[in-house]
Amino acid sequence: MYKGLIADKVNSLKLKDFKEKQLQEDEVKVKVEFGSPKHGTEMTMFKGVSPFQNEYFDRDWDMFFKKDTKENVFPLDLGNMWVGNIEKKGKEVNNLEIGERVAGYGGLKEYQYVKKDDILKLSENMNWKSALCYDPARFALGGIRDGNLKLGDRVAVFGLGAIGLLTVQMAIKSGAVWVAAVDPIEQRRKIAKKLGADLILDPEQVDIGYKIKKNTNKKGVDLSIDTSGYTPVLQTAVRSTAYGGTLTIVGWYKRLKGQLNLGREAHFNIPKIIFSRACSEPNRDHPRWDLARINKTCWQMLSRGEFVCDDIISPVVDFKNIVEKYRYYVDEHSDQSIKLGVTF
Repeated sequence: MYKGLIADKVNSLKLKDFKEKQLQEDEVKVKVEFGSPKHGTEMTMFKGVSPFQNEYFDRDWDMFFKKDTKENVFPLDLGNMWVGNIEKKGKEVNNLEIGERVAGYGGLKEYQYVKKDDILKLSENMNWKSALCYDPARFALGGIRDGNLKLGDRVAVFGLGAIGLLTVQMAIKSGAVWVAAVDPIEQRRKIAKKLGADLILDPEQVDIGYKIKKNTNKKGVDLSIDTSGYTPVLQTAVRSTAYGGTLTIVGWYKRLKGQLNLGREAHFNIPKIIFSRACSEPNRDHPRWDLARINKTCWQMLSRGEFVCDDIISPVVDFKNIVEKYRYYVDEHSDQSIKLGVTF
C-alpha cells in the first residue's frame, strides 16, 4: 500500500491508501521524491467551479455543451508533477534504468506507475525544482510565442504565479528591453524584481495603466501578457497596452461578471487580443510548431538551467503534513505560496 492525496468531494481532501499495481511491460514504477500541485486549474475542480463539472467540450463542434447527466468527477487525484527514481521497470522498457532520476505528470503520491513514453529524464545536474516547473513553462512559452514578442519590445506581465514568473524570464531572454511585472502579492513582486523586471507594480496601490504609460513616454507596452486568470485584470491589461499593441491571455479566466468594458481603451486603441493555450492543436505556427516541440523546447531549456526556479517552488512542505499544508497554502492562503513544493 502507498498513500496519495485526493479530493473525495468538493472542497474536501484526504490521504488515501492505494494498492500496489501489477507493473505492465511498458511501465516503470517510480519512488517519488518531490511533487507539486497545479494551483489554478486544479483548484477549479477542487472547488467545483470548473466548466467540466456540468459540461463537456465537443471537439467536433469546438463548443461546450451541457452533459445529459451530472458526472461525478470525485474522487479526484490532487497534484500536477513529480520527480523520483525508477524502482522497477517492465520487460519492454529499454531506454530507462533502475535508479534513474525521472519526472512526469501525476498526483501527489508516494509511488507512480508510468508508461515509458510519458517519462522525462532529468539531466545530471538538473534541479528538481526546475523539473517541477515544466508544466507552467509550457504555457509561458506559448504566451510568448503567440504574442509574437520581438527584439526591443516593451512587455508587461500580469500575474506573477509560476507561469507569470517564467514569462518574465522568457520575455527578457526573448529580447524585451523593458519589462513591467504586476501582482498584488509582495513576495511575488520581489521575485520578479530579482529576476530582472524593470518596473514592479502593485495593482491595489496604483493605477497600473497610468504608471506603465508614464514609464513608456505615454505609449504603453508593445505586448501585455495576462497569466492571472483573474477577470478584472483584463481591463487593466488593455489600458496598459500601446495603440495597436498585443494582449495575450494565458490564464484560464473564471466567469466575467461585468468588469470588462470594451467601450473604453480597447475601442480607441485597437489592440490585438489573443487567447493562448499551448496545448491546443493545431498550434498557431503549425506545422513548424506543435505541442511536442513546445514540450521538448521547455524541457531542454529547464535541463540547461536557463530559468531560475528556486524561488518559484515555494514554500516546500513534507508529504506527511500534506492535508494540512495543501489546505493552507493552496486553498485558503494562496497568497503565501507560488507553486507549492512537496518532499516525500
